[in-house]
Amino acid sequence: MSLYKRPYLEPYKGKSTRHTCPVCKTKQSFTVYLDGNTGKPIHSVVGKCNREIKCGYHYTPRQYFIDHPELKHNQTKFQLSNNRSRQQITDKPCQNPSQISQIHHNLTRSNHPQKMNFIPYKYVEESVSYNSNFIQFLCHHFPIEKIEIAVENYALGATKKKDVIYWQIDINGKVRTGKIMQYNPETGRRVKNKSGAINWVHNKLKYSNPAYANFKLCQCYFGEHLLRLYPEKPVAIVEAEKTAVIGSMIFDNYNWLAAGNLNGLNSDKSKVLQDKYVVLYPDTGCYKRWKNKMIQIRNSINCQIAISNLVETHATSEQITAGYDLADYVLEQLKYKEPLKPQIAHNSDSPQITLFSPTLQQMINLNPSLLTLINEFKLEECYRSEY
Repeated sequence: MSLYKRPYLEPYKGKSTRHTCPVCKTKQSFTVYLDGNTGKPIHSVVGKCNREIKCGYHYTPRQYFIDHPELKHNQTKFQLSNNRSRQQITDKPCQNPSQISQIHHNLTRSNHPQKMNFIPYKYVEESVSYNSNFIQFLCHHFPIEKIEIAVENYALGATKKKDVIYWQIDINGKVRTGKIMQYNPETGRRVKNKSGAINWVHNKLKYSNPAYANFKLCQCYFGEHLLRLYPEKPVAIVEAEKTAVIGSMIFDNYNWLAAGNLNGLNSDKSKVLQDKYVVLYPDTGCYKRWKNKMIQIRNSINCQIAISNLVETHATSEQITAGYDLADYVLEQLKYKEPLKPQIAHNSDSPQITLFSPTLQQMINLNPSLLTLINEFKLEECYRSEY
């Protein structure tokens, strides 16, 4: 009697584990679903494209077998069991599938505790450098004093090819990995059509050090270590690491973190945000998804969390297609010499202040700079009663 294991998306273990999307035809953007028992792909088209905004293809195993009922006999009948009960699962529809899913989750979680590996800090120290195309781009827009602070705070590294290294250092100072990216030094745009334009430090170490062959990665927010260095600062979260760095040079009274990608924002990683005031800045086209994730985070973690629609409001249809984000907005203001000038309400009788909940108003009284962020980025406060 074997324990049924649910299908899962193939973990990233290098470029060979990312395939060409069957819909948008983009190379190395498609992740297949693997059979939980055999570890083999269910089918070459059953998987998920990581270009969620521009493509959005996601063909689940469940839908695949609904569309191909003739293949259902290949699905092995299985049993779930623990010390107290056993339940037989057959081709007959389950009367309580959510309960079965929870039993399986508890069993696999207890039998396979999550493990993770770390990278020695010496690699961070050896890599810190201004000699990257990303830093060269920043020099066109920001004074060197601000760039120096950003490099020091985020420990920005550089490779021999002038790629920037965004180190993921957690709140305990442990190095999870480093994200290696290449930029155009003039435009600041990521180089996407070049081999090796994006990579990971732990992946590169596998080729030079056998000890990293089975490296178990558990990502954290980029900039998470700042929560320990500056515990009193409120937190701003964006999608891209580049945007977090730029944001920190404009509003340095906030800890700017990056999720790394659209799905990088989640409740598990957000446990470090306990008792923090948090603002989310989603890219264009991602507002609704991040708002749903904001609700999940708020319901599972004790933190004050809000979301801004600034980018969504200001972006044109062309900018939305191009993936406009907060960094683009900031650079646009600098380009036209319209620096961000938040208007702070100094009068306690201001109608803007009276619109806030008592909890948020108390936080503004303790830290008036919160009102700066709210006014400038048009934040909206969400209440539990709305959902």
